[in-house]
Amino acid sequence: QLQLEQSGGGLVLPGGRMKLSCASSRFTLDQSAVAWFRQVPGKERRGIQCIEWRHNARYYVDHTRERFTVSRDNAKNTVYLLMLNLRPEDTGVYYCAAVGGGVCPTEDAEWDYWGQGIQVTVSS
Repeated sequence: QLQLEQSGGGLVLPGGRMKLSCASSRFTLDQSAVAWFRQVPGKERRGIQCIEWRHNARYYVDHTRERFTVSRDNAKNTVYLLMLNLRPEDTGVYYCAAVGGGVCPTEDAEWDYWGQGIQVTVSS
């Protein structure tokens, strides 16, 4: 069920940075856990990081820990994914998802809401 609005994305050079946003105009996110996923053609959608309502982060993919940071601004009802030092292998469609309860589940859990997905392409 699409209830989240995503923004950001596009084309970036290797080594560059990008910030994705995930917001909702329909409900508040402050009691939800929100996660970011990436999907590349021919592969399953994989979780990257999740942020809990208390701002604790959970990492689904360890190798993003040093370059990607998930954060939230509850006043703006928005969750962000800041990506630094981007690599061509980071290319894909990025999705955000939210689930009630405020605690990050396993990445294969049932998520209540999804964003529409946004393309990120890292290429020279």
